[in-house]
Amino acid sequence: MNRWNDFKHILLYGIILAVLTFVLKWLQWRFFILDNAIEIYIGLVALLFTALGVWVATQVLTPKVQTIVIEKKVPESFFLNETELQKLHLNRREFEVLQLLSSGYSNADIAKTLFLSVSTIKSHVSNLFSKMDVKSRTQAVDKAKRLGIIK
Repeated sequence: MNRWNDFKHILLYGIILAVLTFVLKWLQWRFFILDNAIEIYIGLVALLFTALGVWVATQVLTPKVQTIVIEKKVPESFFLNETELQKLHLNRREFEVLQLLSSGYSNADIAKTLFLSVSTIKSHVSNLFSKMDVKSRTQAVDKAKRLGIIK
């Protein structure tokens, strides 16, 4: 029993020391806050405005992404309309010239591609115009596309 009384006194002494230490630390903290209250408030206001500034920057500087969906008609696979091609009575070289015209080639470019002279290309283009009953390259290409003989 003697040991229990000794232990009780030691335990009571330890609890009293812990409570006193807590009270002293609490008083020290309280005086620290009172002595430095203005600095603490300034620091809190600075943190608040920093957080506000970061939030505003993310709202203003974040690019607004707009998704636009564009629907396009998928071109069907091209099938050469042989009957319309035969109705026009185009020879193989005139057909090649027509294809190059539709790609936007000039007479000189067509001549280089087909290894012909420019005057020969002009003759083929003239024959194309008369056979297709058109007056310009644009009309020839447009009509050929409508007839289904070029892409």
